[in-house]
Amino acid sequence: MAAAEAAVVSSSLETDTARVPETAGTAAATAATSSATAAAAAVATAARTGSEATASKAALATKLLSLSGVFAVHKPKGPTSAELLNRLKEKLLAEAGMPSPEWAKRKKQTLKIGHGGTLDSAARGVLVVGIGRGTKMLTSMLSGSKRYTAIGELGKATDTLDSTGKVTEEKPYDKITQEDIEGILQKFTGNIMQVPPLYSALKKDGQRLSTLMKRGEIVEAKPARPVTVYSLSLEKFQPPFFTLDVECGGGFYIRSLVSDIGKELSSCANVLELTRTKQGPFTLEEHALPEDKWTIDDIAQSLEHCSSLLPAELALKKSKPEESNEQVLSCEYITLNETKGEEDIIKAS
Repeated sequence: MAAAEAAVVSSSLETDTARVPETAGTAAATAATSSATAAAAAVATAARTGSEATASKAALATKLLSLSGVFAVHKPKGPTSAELLNRLKEKLLAEAGMPSPEWAKRKKQTLKIGHGGTLDSAARGVLVVGIGRGTKMLTSMLSGSKRYTAIGELGKATDTLDSTGKVTEEKPYDKITQEDIEGILQKFTGNIMQVPPLYSALKKDGQRLSTLMKRGEIVEAKPARPVTVYSLSLEKFQPPFFTLDVECGGGFYIRSLVSDIGKELSSCANVLELTRTKQGPFTLEEHALPEDKWTIDDIAQSLEHCSSLLPAELALKKSKPEESNEQVLSCEYITLNETKGEEDIIKAS
């Protein structure tokens, strides 16, 4: 009986032992199958996600191409107007999935973008931008009115006529009063003659005067030219600083104005701070997009909003979206210098 029981126990153990390898093998096979299935699902999901992302980028590229009109951005102190425009262009291209180096090689489709009315690198404020067919409207922005808030500093003159330059002269200012400043502003209002700064975007033999000056070359001042000041008022006077509110026409230089005011007061002056608060119908507070709003959707909304601000003769008809099949994009970068006559030029690169 004991032997029989032992045999049964032994047989049972043998049976269980024999089953263990079979169960482990089955589990391994099941796990392998599950892993393969999961991997296949992950690949399919990735492919689907990739296709969706590609389709999304294609849609953004098509929308970018369809943008047409004029809007405004907020230019901070530091970059030049051209550098800021380039930054805007790169952000739009990146959002559409086409980095600039790739776009530069393609010529079938062109994204046109430019600005109307240069702001000095030390200045901040409204910078009007044209995109698509809106670049053809920028010339009107050059001749239109602009409004500035300028802080001048009495007693110091610089070679650039602002605080970024080298001090070239110092004169006393302690006898100058608020009434003295207010009393001479009328001389700078209306249709006047103004000598533009040597450090400017104006050109000589195809090169900017500012570039020639930085090289140390001798540059003769441009002759005085007619400009228009619609309004000019003193907002604050705390010696040696004075704050002006200026509304003027195209081709006017605030730096020259401040310098001329200093001379008229038997002293000298330079621009410490400069903000463009309005250009044409575009204001800094209401219309200028900050950099975190430089997206295709935000610009599309801004174009829609700003179209109602433009004169009827400049209003653009809504364009049909460009067809996206087999189209590639390239970039044309257009800048209009804020000058007059033969110096009104368009640059493309």
